[in-house]
Order: sequence, then C-alpha cells, then structure tokens
Amino acid sequence: MTTAYEQAQRAGQGAVRATILDAAGHLLVAEGPAALTVRRISSEVGCSTKVIYTLFGGKDGLVEALWLEGFARFERCLTEARTDPDPLVRLHEAGLAYRAYALREPDYYRVMFQGAVPGFTPSAQALAAAGRSFQILVTGVEECLAAGQLRGGSAREIADLLWMAVHGATSLEISGHLAEAIAEQRFTLLCIAVLSPFLPPPDERTPS
Repeated sequence: MTTAYEQAQRAGQGAVRATILDAAGHLLVAEGPAALTVRRISSEVGCSTKVIYTLFGGKDGLVEALWLEGFARFERCLTEARTDPDPLVRLHEAGLAYRAYALREPDYYRVMFQGAVPGFTPSAQALAAAGRSFQILVTGVEECLAAGQLRGGSAREIADLLWMAVHGATSLEISGHLAEAIAEQRFTLLCIAVLSPFLPPPDERTPS
C-alpha cells in the first residue's frame, strides 16, 4: 500500500512538507499535544524521522511551520476572495472567506487562533505572517472609508471589531456550538450588525 509520504514525493518537496504538516495538525487536534512527536508523525505519514528533522529541525520547528503554513493558506484565501469591484462587497467577501477557511482547515485554525500548542511562542516571522492577514482586513476597511461607504471610525477600529466578531462566531461554529443549518445566516447577520453603526444614512450613501 502506498503511504501518504510516497504519494507526496511524486509531487515534489512542497507536497511532502504539506503532507507532514497536515498530518501533524490533525494529530495535534485529535489527540492533543502529547501526540505531536517526530516519531509519531513519521509513522502516521510513512516516512523516516530523518525526513522530518531535515525539513523542520525537530518538533519546535514543526510547530512553527504549522503556524506559518496555516497563515500562508489563510492569507491566500482572504486575498483570492476579494474580487468584487465594490469595496463594501469585497469586505463582506473577506469575512465569508475567514469562515470558509476555518471550516476547511480547522486543524490549522486551532493552531493559529486557539492555542492548540501550549507554551508555543511565535517568532517574529510568525507574528509578521499573522499581521499580513490582518492587514488585508484593514485595507478592505480603508477602501470602504475612502469610497464613503463607511465612516465614523478609523480603519483599525472597524477592522478590530470585525475580526473579533468573525473570530468569535467561527470559533463557536468549529467547536460545535452553532448548528450548521443556521451558522451561515447568523454569520452574515453578525457582519451586517458590526458594520451598521459605521454606515452613512441611506440618502448619503455612494452608489455602488
């Protein structure tokens, strides 16, 4: 039977790296931090421990790589979602992309935002990766302010409120506290409610 490692090898080192990280994230969330050992991960993937040491330098490097990989995927997701010419629609798309990412990559999301690895302290590089993701949201709000579609707050203030809201709702959902049948509708209403205080009166809004 072909192992996950052997399958990934055919696609190159990038695929090998992603396969190992995916397995590590799944083990971490499913079984807890004690399962996050080089030997256990290598057994899960079907590679030697040497491969993991070569790629990540050991467990600490692997955890850092999980954080960086998670935020790299998250950043791509947010960036690719911003396609509409209307700034306010783009901002809404970014919020939906946040939720979509968490539902698609819950293991990485828990590493990034829910402290899945006790005692892990992100490096300056890892924190910068997280900052780039947040800046996408700040930029989206800045575009809405410049277009006259939002007002009454700074870009950072409004972006903070949005981030807090979508993070809370998403965390509840992936933890099983919101039924799937209503989660998307509640999420959309929440985003609208957060932005409502910053919307100009209807007669003063700039046509899209």
